[in-house]
Amino acid sequence: MRAQDEPERAGSPVRRSAVRGALVASLVFVALAAFRGQWDAWLLAAAVVSISLAATVGGSRRGLGEGLLGTRSRLQSREARRTGIAEALLAHIPDPVILVDQRALVVEANAAARALLPGLKTEHPLSFALRSPDVLDGIDEVLVSGAPLRIEYSERVPTERTFEVHIGPLKGDSSQIGVQSGVVLFFRDQTSARRLEAMRADFVANASHELRTPLASLLGFIETLQGPARDDARARERFLDIMRGQAHRMKRLIDDLLSLSRIEMRAHVLPTEAVDLMSIVAQMVETLTPLARDRGVTIQARLPDRPVPVLGDRDELLRVMENLIENAVKYGESGGRVDVELAPLQPSGGEARPQVVLSVRDYGPGIAPEHLPRLTERFYRVDVAESRDKGGTGLGLAIVKHIINRHRGILDISSEPGRGACFTVTIPEAVQGETAGPQ
Repeated sequence: MRAQDEPERAGSPVRRSAVRGALVASLVFVALAAFRGQWDAWLLAAAVVSISLAATVGGSRRGLGEGLLGTRSRLQSREARRTGIAEALLAHIPDPVILVDQRALVVEANAAARALLPGLKTEHPLSFALRSPDVLDGIDEVLVSGAPLRIEYSERVPTERTFEVHIGPLKGDSSQIGVQSGVVLFFRDQTSARRLEAMRADFVANASHELRTPLASLLGFIETLQGPARDDARARERFLDIMRGQAHRMKRLIDDLLSLSRIEMRAHVLPTEAVDLMSIVAQMVETLTPLARDRGVTIQARLPDRPVPVLGDRDELLRVMENLIENAVKYGESGGRVDVELAPLQPSGGEARPQVVLSVRDYGPGIAPEHLPRLTERFYRVDVAESRDKGGTGLGLAIVKHIINRHRGILDISSEPGRGACFTVTIPEAVQGETAGPQ
């Protein structure tokens, strides 16, 4: 039967007893009147009053039951509405949130928390899913002291992530959600902030180190020219030539730092101007041919006989070609040849537009596998001394990676020791109707 019928069922025996009592009283009055042989008005009135009183008592009992039913229904509706709002708010919080009771049993958790801790189950101990002694001890401390606490939590699998866990006592009328006492755990992801902090620290350390060496050389040569070599013409010419090289090295480093900063500031802005990638590659091959000739290297270019339009920034794409071809000439000069190839790639599968593939291959000593994942990091060098001797700043491939990312492209590096290295860039080709800008 329905819930609203319960009070009526509960009240029916009372009403039936009241009516039964009134009937019995009425029969007693009627029997008494018959026994006396006379029908007194007061006896008949008493019988009527008894029946009316019984009906009134039964009706009021029923009304009381119905009133209790209405109050209970309103309370249940209000509690269900409050619970629904709380669950909706919890579900839409993007950070992991976990509610546990005083025994550290999981009461509720949102989707983000379940994604972070796949083993999380309601009414199970939190320690089954979260193996962090610091966090578990923090829960006990908050339960005892009643004061909020912040704890750092890190995980290594599947990727390294760092969280700041806010543990706070459960406040308010906790009986409404079925918890007498407990705590709320709020996980704030600090991974990006920590990586950015480490990146800035590394950047400052590396940049200061790269600038300190040429500055020390300049100061040393200046002091020598002002002192012992003041009247030595040959030493002066040699020292000035070295100082000039060190000054150019600092200039290249500062230029690369500024370029990288500008590129990162525009990393989220997709280029909208169509440019001819074939003409850019041809221009840079022609520009770097004298450098390659001086080092005994031949640049062989295989380019299509038609324009290859891509949405891009012409100056940035020129910088990509300059860095890739110049690196291949400098570090792969022992192979005597650098191959540059540009070819369209027809779309396959779910690709929205055709792709353009650009590859620069050298035949030098190659790169060991352990270095390949880190080549695009700032200031990372396979051989520090060789890189500095060749005028490298350690920022060239980092600039290339950021430019390719801005153009929504992919940079792939493959190499085997003794067989050279190949740098492959894939960029979306401009679709029909996107006209090339000024060249």
